[in-house]
Amino acid sequence: MRLRSKAPDAAQESTDAVSEHRRQVALDAYGVLDSAPEQAFDDIVWLAATLCGTPGALISLVDRERQWFKARLGVEPVQSPREEAICDHAIRSADRLMEVPDLRADPRFSRLGFEVAGQPVRFYAGAPLRSPEGHALGTICVLDAVPRELSAAQREGLQVLARQAQHLLELRRYAQEQRRLLAERESSARHLEEARADLQRRNEQLQHSAHHDQLTGLLNRVGLSQLRQDPAVLERLARAPFSLMLIDVDHFKQVNDRHGHLLGDRALQAVADAVGTSIRRGDVAVRFGGEEILVVLPEIRLAGAVEVGERIRRGVMRAPLPFPLTVSVGVASAEPGVDGIEQVFDRADQALYRAKATGRNRVVADDTPLRG
Repeated sequence: MRLRSKAPDAAQESTDAVSEHRRQVALDAYGVLDSAPEQAFDDIVWLAATLCGTPGALISLVDRERQWFKARLGVEPVQSPREEAICDHAIRSADRLMEVPDLRADPRFSRLGFEVAGQPVRFYAGAPLRSPEGHALGTICVLDAVPRELSAAQREGLQVLARQAQHLLELRRYAQEQRRLLAERESSARHLEEARADLQRRNEQLQHSAHHDQLTGLLNRVGLSQLRQDPAVLERLARAPFSLMLIDVDHFKQVNDRHGHLLGDRALQAVADAVGTSIRRGDVAVRFGGEEILVVLPEIRLAGAVEVGERIRRGVMRAPLPFPLTVSVGVASAEPGVDGIEQVFDRADQALYRAKATGRNRVVADDTPLRG
């Protein structure tokens, strides 16, 4: 007999627990608990108190261990323990208004210490607030310090206000959901933009790696080939004078043999640094061979190119290396429409040969008379 009497109680407790869990999930989905006061909800409790002629009114939401007041009039605390909440009883019959004419005469609430307008509460009437799925979230209730009853019109009006409060909660949840979706879209767009920018950076890095020498950072032959196919570059060289400079590291094989390839690499980097600090932003420097560097100087005639070559030569000599390092430089130039790049390159190469043949560590200019 005991087993049969206890089984229904256990089943009922399990059903109640599931129902309470679903109710709490529904309430949490609104994201309203502990939110800041909002005028629309404050207006509803004022209307409720005015309609019913009471000094107090609440929009009370029943949380796990408390009731929390989204809006309140005539009541000081913003929440109270759920075990002391009349609203916890009201939500158990979520399909109808609960009215207690005299709380002191009701054994469930006779010891309640709640106050309205600074006096103990004696009267309560609450209309449940429900989610669209029917889960009881809380109530809109009115409170008085004296026993009384509502009129039929007041009861109906309180239920109308409950429906309006439900609509406000739904609108609030909808707005919150829209903000969440907007934030997700913005976050997604931001991530896509970051991914696009990262892909662009990676592509630029790949392009840079493909067209630049890894040791010196100068253009390589692939980069030079691409420049020679660039119409803008060709047009710039065709419409104005330009100079070419060939730089060769003196006795570079001896540097590697005596000091090792690691210091040999440092020597090449020092030459590249001297070039980089001596030329303009629009000039072009290419690691043309193992220890040979080609420099293209648009819109500079021979005399100006020789000055640049001297700056590079002196910069290499000042490089912070544990051994002396020098370069030989050959320079040639062309006027618009006179010679092509290949002819100017050949003359710069001949000038470089003379620089090396006459003692190295010097800048030699092409002495071919200009035609035109």
